[in-house]
Amino acid sequence: MERLNFIKNGVSRLPPGFRFQPTDEELVFQYLRCKIFSCQLPASIIPEINVSKYDPWDLPGNCDDQERYFFSSKEAKYRNGNRMNRTTNSGYWKATGSDKKISSSVSNGIVGLRKTLVFYQGKSPNGSRTDWVMHEYRLLSLDTTASTSSQNYVNEIGEWVLCRIVMKKRSIESDINATAPRKKNAMTNNVQVAQPRFFDFLSVHNSAPAPIHSSTSSSCSSSNNVLEVSSPDQQSGYTDF
Repeated sequence: MERLNFIKNGVSRLPPGFRFQPTDEELVFQYLRCKIFSCQLPASIIPEINVSKYDPWDLPGNCDDQERYFFSSKEAKYRNGNRMNRTTNSGYWKATGSDKKISSSVSNGIVGLRKTLVFYQGKSPNGSRTDWVMHEYRLLSLDTTASTSSQNYVNEIGEWVLCRIVMKKRSIESDINATAPRKKNAMTNNVQVAQPRFFDFLSVHNSAPAPIHSSTSSSCSSSNNVLEVSSPDQQSGYTDF
């Protein structure tokens, strides 16, 4: 089978419409194992780069891509130790959570290990946590003397690890959905329900000032509020004969 090469200038380039979405088992068994034992890869799609030499935003490839994959060599942090160097120019990768054991559907045993790391910007241990996350895959050797049910790994194999790096971005829609219930509750708590108001129309009517009626409607007024209208001659005391 012809070996497919989708790497150009250290960056993976897939044809339009193609997506690279392997499972954990495929990454360990089909790619990392073949890389360590110098076997032919299913496709040349994962570039080789020392991840600790770059900050996550400076790694080759498009940061807007959902995921980026790299083969990284195991660079020791100390000369006489096996601990990997995870310090970059601007920060460091810090392991979080427990490691996940990856089993094979072919051999029914553990073939790999997935370690989750988060990038912190600044100096350890006072760095600032970022949204950059890395899954680091390692190939393991099996204890073939143990039973299948209690099979454990002995040590790691090879000088390579496979890294999957992604930036966990918050979507605007999820932020709106998260804040919407709080806003709704706040508005409900601040709303004052209008209570019905009762008026005593008799008391209002008796206390209100008497309305002013015109001369044409004075005869229609009530007995309690009578307004007598006279002509100017009657008011002055003269009579017109």
